Amino acid sequence: MKQLTELSPMERMIRQQVVERGIRDERLLNALRSVPREKFFLRETQNEAYADRAAPIGHGQMISQPYMVALMTHRLDLRPEHKVLELGTGSGYQTAILARLAGQVYTIERVKPLLDEAFERLMELGIRNAHFRYGDGTLGWPEEAPFDRLLITAGAPEVPRELLLAQLKDGGLAVLPTGPEDDQMLVEVRRRSNTLQTTDVCPCRFVKLIGKEGWEEC
Repeated sequence: MKQLTELSPMERMIRQQVVERGIRDERLLNALRSVPREKFFLRETQNEAYADRAAPIGHGQMISQPYMVALMTHRLDLRPEHKVLELGTGSGYQTAILARLAGQVYTIERVKPLLDEAFERLMELGIRNAHFRYGDGTLGWPEEAPFDRLLITAGAPEVPRELLLAQLKDGGLAVLPTGPEDDQMLVEVRRRSNTLQTTDVCPCRFVKLIGKEGWEEC
């Protein structure tokens, strides 16, 4: 086995930040390897792409740290036949990882310049199973519902029940951060008929989810 100093920055990130923290799913690790993370950073911060922290991507938004992307994706338990709804496209990095693992990904972003940039990045990577929409993510994508999986990459004040009950399949799974800005919890939500079963995963910190079932825009 190669020493850490002999590995590429990407492999070192995967080894130290993902595998050593308990995520060993080879499909997920290969998805991480297939997406050059630096392409999703601002030019002036590309040298920080593989660091163990979140980073700004402009417009007051952030790209999550590599471990959080891996953890949220791991908890979704994605399969090639799954249809996924993502709220908060951001840079498009998480979208690209989802697209490597699921059948179809539908992603919504309320900041138009971020959405446009993410679309261009995924096109350059040859990803054709991701679909983009500009608007309030908490309204979902009704004409494509129901979804097998739902991922929210911004913190909601509470679980968006209306969205999940309307657009998540019975038996489907959602992963999202909830709670006040300074005390968020990453949760896993399973829909069982008309009930939502919530399991805490770990404390976290995300930008606010703005929208009908999120926070009001300041």
